[in-house]
Amino acid sequence: MALAATIYNFEIELADADRGVYEALSLKVARHPSETAEHLVTRVLAYCLEFTEGIGFSRGLAHPDDPAIAVRDLTGALLAWIDVGMPDAPRLHRASKAAPRVAVYTHKPQQLLNQLAGERIHRSEGLELYAIDHGLLSGVVSGLERRMKLALSITGAHLFLSIGEASLAGEVARLAHGT
Repeated sequence: MALAATIYNFEIELADADRGVYEALSLKVARHPSETAEHLVTRVLAYCLEFTEGIGFSRGLAHPDDPAIAVRDLTGALLAWIDVGMPDAPRLHRASKAAPRVAVYTHKPQQLLNQLAGERIHRSEGLELYAIDHGLLSGVVSGLERRMKLALSITGAHLFLSIGEASLAGEVARLAHGT
């Protein structure tokens, strides 16, 4: 019998000063038994960093050809393919053909860069790769609960996160890649 996903509920007060996005988000996120806590937190932070009209999480592992997070217009057309973790070059090649914008948020930046080095990816010059600060991720993971309330402020590439009494800070770094 297959193990069921664990549901996490995040209540997030998002303040992205650079983009002028101020939203109260209520996210119900399924964590597959094979998904690490770091990957889950990276997925949630990527959603916040990319938040815009038409954003949504994928339908899950049953649909492996879907992005982790997609941004669609009112007609359903894919505007942005946002992946998380360590997508391989063939997946990013397909993504670059399917969407005008492709971004990847990772918690393993050097491994991702090594994996993609020298690989053929359609429109690789437009591929956006981002690394989320390991210390920030570790701080969130150490206090991860199935129901969480947090405040996330974004200024430039800096993230400021409050979870209860705890305050965390870190950066999102744009990775240079030679694919």
